[in-house]
Amino acid sequence: QVEVVESGGGLVQAGGSLRLSCAASGRTYSSYTVAWFRQVPGKEREFVAAISWSDGTTYYGDSVKGRFTIYKDSAKDTVFLQMNNLKPEDTAVYYCAASYGYYSGDVVRREYEYDYWGQGTQVTASS
Repeated sequence: QVEVVESGGGLVQAGGSLRLSCAASGRTYSSYTVAWFRQVPGKEREFVAAISWSDGTTYYGDSVKGRFTIYKDSAKDTVFLQMNNLKPEDTAVYYCAASYGYYSGDVVRREYEYDYWGQGTQVTASS
């Protein structure tokens, strides 16, 4: 099984950028689907973005389309989430998740489809 290790959160002013990393440990991401979710206290976890490792197909939540980009670095076995034009409403704990298999459509947006989760990293965009 794979272990996912997140890094890259922090504090940034609204309009700024951050990049989150999700590295695979224990085995590679080959044939996995890797996603980012976020959660604010008292609210349900929200789908942010996902990528199918095998063919690079990407998916985005409506609230981040055009501002966030998910991509992979095969040599580093790492998935990145580049977040631009951050807004105060993007403030949350961001979680990386992975599951073996090729997911598509609505399936990638369901948190219960993912078997492996990182510890979470705080992202704060101040106004």
